[in-house]
Amino acid sequence: MSEERQVGIVLVSHSGPVALAVAELARGLAAGGVTAPVAAAGGTSAGGLGTSAELIAEAAREVDRGAGVALLADLGSAVLTVKSMLAEEGGLPEGAMLVDAPFVEGAVAALVTASMGGDLATVAAAATDAYGYRKV
Repeated sequence: MSEERQVGIVLVSHSGPVALAVAELARGLAAGGVTAPVAAAGGTSAGGLGTSAELIAEAAREVDRGAGVALLADLGSAVLTVKSMLAEEGGLPEGAMLVDAPFVEGAVAALVTASMGGDLATVAAAATDAYGYRKV
């Protein structure tokens, strides 16, 4: 699959540094090569804690390559903001999807799968499957 048709990943967090760090971690663990596009949308546009629909829309446009955009969110209002944007047509690219997944583990699974050319459904399934990763 060409890089232009990869699924894009947007990481929505209440914190800009958290979103950036998770994106960096996912890139680093995705085999170290060229990865699917991933963008962080954390905090408010003023740099505080919170969620910004404008930052989310900008990040989604940045990673959209025409194969869909998977959005992973960390906490309550981040999820609600993405759901609201999906309900309002035009806020996110066509094919955008909120993925119910753990934020860190799901981001890594989503980016690895997207980088291997997985379609949006496959990327979403890989991220969701991360709920099953047992640590003990």
